Amino acid sequence: MPDNISSPYKGTLLNLLPDETKKAVLKKTAASLVQVALSERSILDFELIANGGLSPLDRFMNRNDYELVLEKMETSDNIFWPLPVCLDIDEKTFELLKNKKQAALTDQEGFQLAVIEIEDIWKPDKSREALRIFGTENISHPGVKYLKNKIKDYYMGGRLEIIELPVNYDFRTYRYTPKELRENFTKSGWQNIAAFQTRHPLHRLQFELCLDIIKEHKKKLLISQIAGETKPGDFDRFTRIRATQKILDKLPLNSSKLNILPLYLRFAGYKDALLHSIISKNYGCSDFIVGHGHSNPVNKDKSDYFYNNEIIKQRTLEFSSEIGINIIPVSEMRYVYFEEEYRFLDQIEDSMQSLSISGEEIRKRIKLGKKIPSWASFPEVIEEIEKNYPPPSRQGFTVFCTGLPSAGKSTIAKVLYSKFLEIGKRPVTLLDGDIVRRNLSKELNFSKEHRNINVERIGFVANEITKNRGIAICAPIAPYSDTREKIRELIEPNGGFIEVFVSTPLEVCEKRDRKGMYEKAKKGLIKDFTGVDDPYEIPVNPEVIIDTTLFSPEECAQQVIQELTRLGYL
Repeated sequence: MPDNISSPYKGTLLNLLPDETKKAVLKKTAASLVQVALSERSILDFELIANGGLSPLDRFMNRNDYELVLEKMETSDNIFWPLPVCLDIDEKTFELLKNKKQAALTDQEGFQLAVIEIEDIWKPDKSREALRIFGTENISHPGVKYLKNKIKDYYMGGRLEIIELPVNYDFRTYRYTPKELRENFTKSGWQNIAAFQTRHPLHRLQFELCLDIIKEHKKKLLISQIAGETKPGDFDRFTRIRATQKILDKLPLNSSKLNILPLYLRFAGYKDALLHSIISKNYGCSDFIVGHGHSNPVNKDKSDYFYNNEIIKQRTLEFSSEIGINIIPVSEMRYVYFEEEYRFLDQIEDSMQSLSISGEEIRKRIKLGKKIPSWASFPEVIEEIEKNYPPPSRQGFTVFCTGLPSAGKSTIAKVLYSKFLEIGKRPVTLLDGDIVRRNLSKELNFSKEHRNINVERIGFVANEITKNRGIAICAPIAPYSDTREKIRELIEPNGGFIEVFVSTPLEVCEKRDRKGMYEKAKKGLIKDFTGVDDPYEIPVNPEVIIDTTLFSPEECAQQVIQELTRLGYL
């Protein structure tokens, strides 16, 4: 049983891990229950509950706590809590569990993690949740987008009986539990410890901020690199951590420790900052740094942040007494050109020329193969990042041709296949719709569900080819925009994604149809045929649009090659 605590944020950690006798009993119980495989995100929440990082939380929240947290930022035990922590399940799992009292929680490989005592299963109002947490339903907000597109339809809440912590094989040297880190601090004689949490490698701006905390604020520093999902397009955690390792020895001796934090960012502004403060307190820190743009995504048009950065700092400060941790708010830092040093914005005079570059801008420049100024980052950091994120000329890419049946996708794809082999710089794979149907997806029919599965399989294979620096040429119909967008989001972090909309008019496609499929569909012999009784959703922002009635197949392929050349891939 967990340790009893009367004051939740006074430093006492829950001890939820069982002894060997209880573990054996729980494993036997779990084997007889419905198995629920946690998503990557839910595993991160689970790990923080199980290791005490979310103390005093000992469960995935039930409906009552969920509602109270949304409305009042407190639980039914009158404990301040900024964000709901819920376990999402799909409808199939809901049907299996709706009359059950317990379930077994596992990782994706079936490794037993816990038994959950089911208190509630309910279907949340995601629109309301988005407004209460993020203050918006704008799908360009990454938190809203994930909530609406990836979080499953039902939530399940209840107390957890922990069997094991999730197994992590990477960077074990830097993976501490809160208990381990507290003991490490005590052994090292550390007391005033500030948590610096980041989803970026330590570039110059972040490094100078760390130096300021160590030297000016007289703090020891815990650098928490986030292990979970951050934003689409961010560098993967392996790259971030390796790059950070390269410059740890540039910080003063015995001043900092690196910790890999099993956390995903919700991008909820000050509510995220408050949750991170709770976690940092549990990990043994006395202070938490709220920097410029903390958990604050940029609007889709890149013109501004979703939230006011000063309000994030103010609100975090207001609630810090509830948590019992000191908040260190820091303003934007810029490089003062003629002084050749970084300064905080309020230290820069109007006459001084200053420069700024964000972690996101550095990431974009690296992926585009552009030079990074020496004042913006360290050469060893950039070198480490470029191992996994080379310039476009050395990246893999996917050419994704989409359009109506008989629009000319396969012909263009075949010409491109020959041209890329002729160039000879990368291995090339052709994933034509009909070929994939005969091999990878031969058991599927042509229902909407199965067509989506077929396209997602093509996307999965294309992503594996792209991340291994090859060329994937895809030519499915892919009629649905959400499926195409899902594939783009899968592939773009690993290389190029060039969507080619083959916009040949319907009447031309019908005339070209050698198999007579359009005619059969119009007679009702084929159901749900794209272009007849099932819609084709036109791409909104494809990289290339080609009407094959205006150009020969080679001219069409040349348009794609010209775009790839412009983007730097060829």
